[in-house]
Amino acid sequence: MPGDGSRPGAVAGGARRGGRMVDGRAAGVAGGPATDRPGPRVQVRRAGRGLSRLAARVPAPWGFVLAVFGGSKVVLSLVGVIALSAWDGVPGTPPADETTMREQQDAVSPHRWVSLWFAWDSFLYDHLARLPLDRPWRDFGFPLLYPFLARPVAPLLGGHTAWTLLLISNLALIFQLYYAHQLGARLLGAGTPGGDDPAGGRRFVRYLLLLPTAFLFQAALTESLFLCLALAAFWYAEQRRWLLVGIIGYFLALSRSVGFLVVVPLALVLLREHRYRLDPRTLRRYLRRGWPLLLVPAGWLTFMAFCRWQSGDWYAYKHAQERGWGITVQNPFRVAYAALTGENSADALRVWCAVAVLVVVLAGLRRAELPYLVYTAIVVLVPLSMGPPVHKSLLRYLLAAFPVGLVLARWTRRASLDTWLTAALAVLQGALFVVWLTYWTHFII
Repeated sequence: MPGDGSRPGAVAGGARRGGRMVDGRAAGVAGGPATDRPGPRVQVRRAGRGLSRLAARVPAPWGFVLAVFGGSKVVLSLVGVIALSAWDGVPGTPPADETTMREQQDAVSPHRWVSLWFAWDSFLYDHLARLPLDRPWRDFGFPLLYPFLARPVAPLLGGHTAWTLLLISNLALIFQLYYAHQLGARLLGAGTPGGDDPAGGRRFVRYLLLLPTAFLFQAALTESLFLCLALAAFWYAEQRRWLLVGIIGYFLALSRSVGFLVVVPLALVLLREHRYRLDPRTLRRYLRRGWPLLLVPAGWLTFMAFCRWQSGDWYAYKHAQERGWGITVQNPFRVAYAALTGENSADALRVWCAVAVLVVVLAGLRRAELPYLVYTAIVVLVPLSMGPPVHKSLLRYLLAAFPVGLVLARWTRRASLDTWLTAALAVLQGALFVVWLTYWTHFII
């Protein structure tokens, strides 16, 4: 009948066109005007499939690395903002000796999720990044790679050197995680049929980020840059690409004062190729292949030459450390013993952490991994050789001892142990992160 909406070919709310049933709602005859827009569920499914296809195109292990980096950044930033907001109403905060740092943080950015990543040395690096080179310098307390990297990049960020330093640290962290995955997979898979252990590499990455003060990798400090270069140097040394090792080692020595000493464990990797033989024929092979290792101490000599150019003093760095922080080279074992037997419980706790790192690495590394044991001894004992002033920063310096993460990854092949240790380290790091944020930074930096 006219007006009842019926017409030939209509069957159960649909229309037949060319022998094919078409839903009436999609054709717009039984629910409103015609539309091609899918529903919310369809859109979500399509978006999910698109993200899956995009993720599948990301070469391994970059997808894992970027996911871990992004997840840790979001979690730590969220925890940081919440902790700082909760601490605002507490009387006596910030403490008097932290007020200046809080003012400097506010000057960097009004957004706390940005400013919380700057503390003490961050502002000194920012100062060095802005000093003109055509005038005599008086600031030689830090090696120059980190602040000098900010100089060519800062114009791209409107000349904001502090933000540039933070960007460099986070980019270095991404590459640090990549090289950690590659090196961990190779070392943990040694002796296995496949030769690599990708699951072990992923655990190594995770434990590097779960070390008690690993949140400092994301701060405007040198930790992520130094460790990125160190891991890259060892990765290419394991691949016997010695020219790359030398070039990376050159910049490693320019990043921190302990960097040039890494030439010792790198040389041990070279000697391990021939089972540490020292006969004349093998020595010639070492020299022919390993000569690029000379570039590692050359990096530190470059910094000394800069000191001589600017001040007339090859040892301006050493003298600046002595004047500014009272640092003098001492017996590291005597310094550690004095802290362990002294009355300052915080100093004793920091030194016990250093002892724990050495014990874990000594217990967990294999004979073929001697270079990594030597590396750990260097990055632990050299800071202690700086004397008692280093105690306040010892938990920060221990981050350089990456082999401890390698050992933890080896010990946690069993899923249950991996889960419990991951949870324990996450809680410990969260507690230390809140301590750092609530202006007791001198416990860590």
